[in-house]
Amino acid sequence: MIKAKHHRFIYPLFLWLSRFMIKRNFCSIHFEGEINDNGHSVLVVANHVSWWDGFWVEYLNHKKIFRTFHFMMLEEQLKKHWYFQYTGGFSVRKNSREILESIDYTVQLLEKDKNMVLMFPQGKIHSSHNNSVRFERGIQQIIKKCHDKTQVLFVANFTDYFSDSKPHLFIYTKTGTAGFLKNKNIEEEYNLFLTEVLNQHKTKTS
Repeated sequence: MIKAKHHRFIYPLFLWLSRFMIKRNFCSIHFEGEINDNGHSVLVVANHVSWWDGFWVEYLNHKKIFRTFHFMMLEEQLKKHWYFQYTGGFSVRKNSREILESIDYTVQLLEKDKNMVLMFPQGKIHSSHNNSVRFERGIQQIIKKCHDKTQVLFVANFTDYFSDSKPHLFIYTKTGTAGFLKNKNIEEEYNLFLTEVLNQHKTKTS
């Protein structure tokens, strides 16, 4: 597998570019939900609805989480976009024994309190209008192997234009712990969160 690195030039450039693009392309950014930081590492579980997803979560990290950014990518995509390896990207190869190595590597990253790992358990980009998602295998094993106090942050991102030419970005969050979720079905728990925030988001007006 390809492991993550943080290049001393590429990584800061990536962070600056991410924030610049978001400020330039979105009319406003709204954070909904509390993040109860217990000081331990953070596993972010997010919906996968667009090309922007990773940039949005990095912006959330910059504003609210304050950890070293890591994210899981399909190996073929990481090889194609090699520069992401130097911004915290590491690989997973689906339907192979190598996925076990990626799971263990994720757990190792989360053993350090300074780290954050972003995962999109859906695997593929889906419409943001879906009120439920299907998770691929792997996320449940990671949570079971993590320290009980590892934070698991559910994230759901939505955009709406309302009466503006640029979209408004809404980032919804809910904080939990690996210890609480180890005996839960992570897909069911996330879908309960997603249904709740979708109903909340429908009430938004300009």
